[in-house]
Amino acid sequence: MDAAPILDPDTYVTAVPHALLTGLRGEAAVRWVDEPDGPGFWAILRHAEVRHVLRTPEVYSSWLGATQIRDPAPEALDYVRRMMLNQDPPNHSRLRGLLTRAFTPRALARLADRIDGWARDLVAKAVERGEFDFAKDVAADLPLLTLAEVFGVPAEDRWLMFDWSNRVIGFQDPEYAVSDTEGAGFTDLARRALRLRPKPEADGRMPDPRTRDGMPDLYAYATGLGEIKRLHPGEDVMSTLMSHVDDDGGRVSIEEFENLFWLFSVAGNETLRNGIPGGMIALLSHVDSYRRLRAEPDLLPNAVEEMLRWWTPVMHFRRTATVDTELAGTPIAAGAKVVVWFSSANRDERVFPDPDRFDITRPAGEHLSFGHGPHFCLGAHVARVQLRAMFRAVLDLPCRLDFAGEPVRLRSNFQNGIKSLPVTTTAW
Repeated sequence: MDAAPILDPDTYVTAVPHALLTGLRGEAAVRWVDEPDGPGFWAILRHAEVRHVLRTPEVYSSWLGATQIRDPAPEALDYVRRMMLNQDPPNHSRLRGLLTRAFTPRALARLADRIDGWARDLVAKAVERGEFDFAKDVAADLPLLTLAEVFGVPAEDRWLMFDWSNRVIGFQDPEYAVSDTEGAGFTDLARRALRLRPKPEADGRMPDPRTRDGMPDLYAYATGLGEIKRLHPGEDVMSTLMSHVDDDGGRVSIEEFENLFWLFSVAGNETLRNGIPGGMIALLSHVDSYRRLRAEPDLLPNAVEEMLRWWTPVMHFRRTATVDTELAGTPIAAGAKVVVWFSSANRDERVFPDPDRFDITRPAGEHLSFGHGPHFCLGAHVARVQLRAMFRAVLDLPCRLDFAGEPVRLRSNFQNGIKSLPVTTTAW
């Protein structure tokens, strides 16, 4: 079977190619994929082999070539490697440990209470209109409000993060690659950052967002915010992080804070921004499950895990082989790109019986939407809190939501993204 379509972003404008992934997975756990503008890579398609790659950073490195399929420009590689997402132990372990301690039980409890209120307010205000865009009017704002709370970012600046994540995640989509900052940022810190926002190039595209020069506005904002948190700490998670001194007397540097801010602003936003409408599409497409979940709300935590498996917001991540090795009988040379394909592993029939079926009673715990191993998503708990809060608010409505038009998908082979999800209210 031809594996090329799984790399082509145009494929995903219609749908994730699950039938193709099923066929490829049936042929082999490891499959070579040619790149039109690169050396090619090994796609890892089955659940067991994906888990093996993710828990073996000494063989499959995040640091060597970073975590995106397309290779960073040589002059950008050093910069990209500074991000926690693109590090291996022990450097990754140090930063992760500091962050874990910053998410104190008190901070998480306070955050959960606020998330529940935001979700209910967003849903209630949208439903008043009768017909609305669930992706834009509801799903986009909850993760921004949550991230603003985590960082202590003024609420009026939160839409800056919307622009930044559009530019980074949507680089393959002409609409998102340019983005829009109208109405974003009213504080002095935001205005100073916006003055540095790069202009589209002659072809209409923005500079490469994986370079520091491509995101000067984000870094200017992060630098100013980090200095404020260090000098005038508040009750937010990042103030706790910037105040913490580790056992060796070390602290998070401003440069490390900048890169963490980049990671949270983009990854922490996009996964939920697409996971929430993905979960809504699952319910709208399976009305019997929607009805049962409303009647049995205790099933919601399990249903959220099934939404994450069935939709799989982040479809792949890259590693680079550090040595000559072998996986599932396939020789892999040192330096080769190895790409774990979550959207395939999460429908591996070896782990999930009848994997294409959306089943809110399916036992939770095996999906890989938050990754596995040392890079298991640090924000998984907060993501689950947001998903549960949003769907509690939806299920508590006296009416049912239904499709009011076709969803509009993001042109991306990385994020299983939804740009627009028109819905309307209807009686049960």
